[in-house]
Amino acid sequence: MAEGRQTTYAAIDVTRPPLVAAAGRGLHGVRQLVDDFVLPQLWQLHLYSYAADLQVGGTRHQIEPGSVSLVPPATPVRYRYRGPSNHLYAHLEAAFIHPVDAAATEVMISAGAELPALTDLMSSAIASAASRPERTQADIWMVLLRLAERDRARTAAAGRVENSPASSYVAAAMSYVESHLTERITVPALARSMGITADHLTRVFSAQTGQTVTGYVRRRRVEHAQRLLTNTTMSVSAIAATVGIPDLQAFNKTCRAVTGRSPRQLRQPLVE
Repeated sequence: MAEGRQTTYAAIDVTRPPLVAAAGRGLHGVRQLVDDFVLPQLWQLHLYSYAADLQVGGTRHQIEPGSVSLVPPATPVRYRYRGPSNHLYAHLEAAFIHPVDAAATEVMISAGAELPALTDLMSSAIASAASRPERTQADIWMVLLRLAERDRARTAAAGRVENSPASSYVAAAMSYVESHLTERITVPALARSMGITADHLTRVFSAQTGQTVTGYVRRRRVEHAQRLLTNTTMSVSAIAATVGIPDLQAFNKTCRAVTGRSPRQLRQPLVE
């Protein structure tokens, strides 16, 4: 946490992969115990295995083994080491989020239970940097996504963003639907997956989204089907099965109910 109970945020855009300029293992604190530097155009991502002090733009942070820092470009940093110190790092080109919102990631965050996964991803990124830069990019992007999710959960629990139990249930329900579109989805089964009753899920989902769970599932099936119809040459029957409505008559009826058009009409571009 930041000194003086201040928390600084690195509002990095994790909706697209970063460009990794460098990735490696750093060894510091051998010849000198203080390092000062700035990367004018690059983000700094570090995964630490030691204890030290870090000052980011005038705010002090305590580095502990298993902590991660994400520092925005053009931000002065000062490290105070306690002896030889190894860490994994990546220097990135990535966009900022404006303004800072709930998806922003804290400059300093504990990896917690994510530490083994983050260590594996960072190590893989470093090993692939010379021969498979696309793998390095993918690994670092996954690190950023995991950090954003972990930080979002922590800050929500701390009350920085509004995150009611109801909205958490809705988010979990939506994730379940996306992961099970090819299957039969029932409200009771969906509710059981979250440990709540079907009636409770029905109430909170309707209150939060303005639609029923069944209506949402139907709409997501048709939206996914429409993308497949317009962007692939898959047969209508294959698409119907892919979105969990294998009966062609039911698929046709569902598409018409949601869009006003049949599957074959959806496949054809609209003529102005």
